[in-house]
Order: sequence, then structure tokens, then C-alpha cells
Amino acid sequence: MERKNILGSGRAYVLFVIAVFVFMITSADIAGAQSAAQCKEERRILVNACKSVITRKPPSAYCCQRLRVTNVNCVCPVITPQLAALIDVNYAIRVIQSCGRQVPRHFKCGSITTP
Repeated sequence: MERKNILGSGRAYVLFVIAVFVFMITSADIAGAQSAAQCKEERRILVNACKSVITRKPPSAYCCQRLRVTNVNCVCPVITPQLAALIDVNYAIRVIQSCGRQVPRHFKCGSITTP
């Protein structure tokens, strides 16, 4: 609850936490640049698909699917130091692994590096 107050809105908190999930599911073979509008749409879809994860409910099948297909290059640029301070990286890793994805060790995305 306190984290929502820091960001000022529940929607902003959801966006930032979901963005962190995405950065950890990438692999080296992600290719293809997307426009800013396409990236914004990918983030919007992901946030809507995974809202329940914020309340620590298990991710839905659709959320897992979105975590697997969202382009990390659309997410990493929004991970600022202020956002990184609000992320529970260990929880994010557990969610991603529950969706059947490996989490790269020492992966840098924005201001976060995975353990």
C-alpha cells in the first residue's frame, strides 16, 4: 500500500512493477525495433493482462503469455532509478519462473540488474 502512495496512483504502480517483469524474461535473440507507439501499446496490454500480480495473486495464463512476448526493448527504457527502488526483484523473478521462463542472471535493464 505504501508503494502506491509513493507513485501517486495505483495505475502508475502497476505499470512500473509489470515493466520490471518484462525486462527479466528477455533472451538474446529478441530482434526488431518497434516504434514508440507500438511499445506504448505493448506496455498497456501487459499492464492490463497482469494487474492481478500486483496483489500477489498468481498470474493468469494470458498474463504469462504477455510476459513471454512483450519486447524487452519497449520496457527497459522506463526503468529509472526511482522505479527500480520500488521493485521487488525476487518476487518478479518468482512470477516469471512460474510462467515457464528462465530469468537471466546479471541481466541489466534500465536501472536494475538481476541477481
